[in-house]
Amino acid sequence: MTASLVRRHPPQPDSTAHENSPARARDWAEIQERMLVPLHEAVYERLGVGPGTRLLGLCCGSGLALLLAAARGAAVTGVDPGTDPGLLALARERLLPAGADGGPGPVRASLADPMGEAAPFTLITALEPVRRGGTPQELGTLLAEALPHAVPGAAVVLAGWGPQERCATSTVLRVVTKLADPLRRTGGWRPARRDDLEEAARRAGLRPDDSGRVSCPFGYADPDSAVRGLLATGLFDAAIEATDARQVDKELTEALHPYRRPDGTVWMPNVFRYLIARVP
Repeated sequence: MTASLVRRHPPQPDSTAHENSPARARDWAEIQERMLVPLHEAVYERLGVGPGTRLLGLCCGSGLALLLAAARGAAVTGVDPGTDPGLLALARERLLPAGADGGPGPVRASLADPMGEAAPFTLITALEPVRRGGTPQELGTLLAEALPHAVPGAAVVLAGWGPQERCATSTVLRVVTKLADPLRRTGGWRPARRDDLEEAARRAGLRPDDSGRVSCPFGYADPDSAVRGLLATGLFDAAIEATDARQVDKELTEALHPYRRPDGTVWMPNVFRYLIARVP
């Protein structure tokens, strides 16, 4: 296992990195992804993840959630269909054993890729609600494809945004994504509905079993880091397409102003919700 969670790079001068760019992948991995560590750790603690756990992480991105599970002794496999190739490359680099000389490692671009000895799984997770604006229908479809790789009774954990009134970042997302025409643009942010996770579980044929909430504040060293981290989520791509990157940058910076502290840092309290279901 590689020991470092974060690789150091010089600051990127352009905070409007385009989709699939190496700069944007690094911004996600080095700035934004760590904001969800409290969620990942709460789920793993709740389910007793450790040696003997065989985990399939859906929408794994650059693999931090997988790395945290592996550090607890779990055997991990990540899948992220259609994601930025740069993110998958980072995940593979993090999860390949030290000294490995190539190969895909435990990260796949598709559930159709051979799983080898990684199946069957005792736990399936979808813990990246920030990087995607997916619908319950899309998540339900992905879950249904994954379930044949799990043992009966395996836990399935889904995560999503909590109530809007408890998520300061939802205000920022709403201000900026208004730039995208909701009738023509897709893939951006939309407010979470109360039963989104339950609906996704039902569509996959799962039985909801339990749920919980976790505080995940978004904290940044300065407004530039906040802009870069939030743009790396991909939730503003539709707004950039509808207007231009400079306009989105400007609107995003202004929307962050209420959350700036006297020392220049940016702090946005958020609550995320997770649902535990069981494979029939």
